[in-house]
Amino acid sequence: MIIDVNVTLSRWPFRRLRGDEPGDLVSLLRSRGVEQAWAGSFDGLLHKDIAGVNLRLAADCKHYGGGMLIPFGSVHPKLPDWEEDLRRCAEEHRMPGIRLHPNYHGYMLDDPDFERLLRAAAGRGLAVQVALKMEDDRVHHPLLRVAPVDASGLGALVARIPGLRLMILNGPAPLVKDAIPKAASAGIGFDFAMQEGITGVAKLIDQVGVERVFFGSHFPFFTWDSSWLKVVESGLEKGTERAILAGNAERWLAGR
Repeated sequence: MIIDVNVTLSRWPFRRLRGDEPGDLVSLLRSRGVEQAWAGSFDGLLHKDIAGVNLRLAADCKHYGGGMLIPFGSVHPKLPDWEEDLRRCAEEHRMPGIRLHPNYHGYMLDDPDFERLLRAAAGRGLAVQVALKMEDDRVHHPLLRVAPVDASGLGALVARIPGLRLMILNGPAPLVKDAIPKAASAGIGFDFAMQEGITGVAKLIDQVGVERVFFGSHFPFFTWDSSWLKVVESGLEKGTERAILAGNAERWLAGR
């Protein structure tokens, strides 16, 4: 069983991707043995109508995949009435969590609005994913150069918000080295879609602990098989492999 915690629906703004039609995305994931995929929306990066973004995301997840796709809505805490967007995610769309893009939305993680959003999400029992980046800095469109999120203080922030479940996506490379164990000790989880190097998954496990590592592909932006091959070449013990492929995600989403 595989739970992929990092897939995205709709269109990447700058080019078409193999799998950017939801039916195609679901078909490929099923062919690879994925039973559940947590899905955000590319529209959440640049669209201002966040309510519309989340409505389409919820509808696509319901229509495609027979329950495979689990929607993680967008919330932009610098736009008016973001609290209503959060409410809709929880109450109307019944989403288990939200996915945030601070660098595309123009705020730092020491912004008081970010902390208010995290506290509000925790209060509603919503899990939170924070994407540190979406693509390699070297290939940004020249008119949209977006620096990675500076998440160095995230561990300290999460530690003071009771009940918050937070996961970093597309890291941990933007984090300075000493910030990674601090984040893990605060209970923050990590996917490994952008973890590079030989036995990179095993090295991440050594840094943060096996219970903090989750299978994430960043599909369709990345080729799905690249994340699977990272697991294979790391030569993990079977119990460890089962934990990162699905067990950790099941417990995390259930709040255990």
